Amino acid sequence: MSKHISSPLRIALIFAYACAASFAQTPKPAAPSTIVTTPEMNTAFKGAPNQTAALIDMPVRVIDAGNHYLGVALVRRTSADQSALSHDKIDEVYYMLEGGGTLVTGGSIVGGKRSEISKTIGPGWSGTSINGGQTKRVSPGDVVFITAGTPHMFTQLDGTIRYLVYRVDPSKSIGLK
Repeated sequence: MSKHISSPLRIALIFAYACAASFAQTPKPAAPSTIVTTPEMNTAFKGAPNQTAALIDMPVRVIDAGNHYLGVALVRRTSADQSALSHDKIDEVYYMLEGGGTLVTGGSIVGGKRSEISKTIGPGWSGTSINGGQTKRVSPGDVVFITAGTPHMFTQLDGTIRYLVYRVDPSKSIGLK
C-alpha cells in the first residue's frame, strides 16, 4: 500500500476486502427439499384423466427452484404412434421403469408445426416423424437425456411402457403443481 494512506484507512480497506471476499464465498441459502413419496406418485397417476389413452403424461410435482422450474411426471405409453416433438426450452431426463421400445432422438421433424404453450411440456414443435437422428433401444433402468430443441419420439414399443420424466424449465412455462 502507498505511504500516503493512513493506518486507520489501511485497516478499513483491509477489513472491506476481507468482508467482500467472505461474502463472495458464502453459498446461496439452500431451498427446502421437496420429497414426493411413492404413494403420492401412484395417487397422481391413478388420478390422470382418460386412463385408456395411448399416452398419459401426468405431472406429479413442479417446484420453483429459483431461476428455473423442476418437475417430475409419470408417463405411460401403449402405442408408438405419437407425434415427434421438440421442446423450445425444456430439458428432459427419462428414467425407464417398465417395458421397452425404440426411441429416435435428433435429426429434424417432418411436417413440423409450431405448438403453443403446454402446461406439461412448454412450447415447441410437433410433426409426423423424424428424418435422421439416432435410433436406440431403451429398457427398464435406462436413463435418457433429451436437451431442449432435440426432436424425439418412440417409433416402436414392446407393449406398454412406463417412465419418469424429470423436466428442467428455465423459462418457467410449465405449470407449478
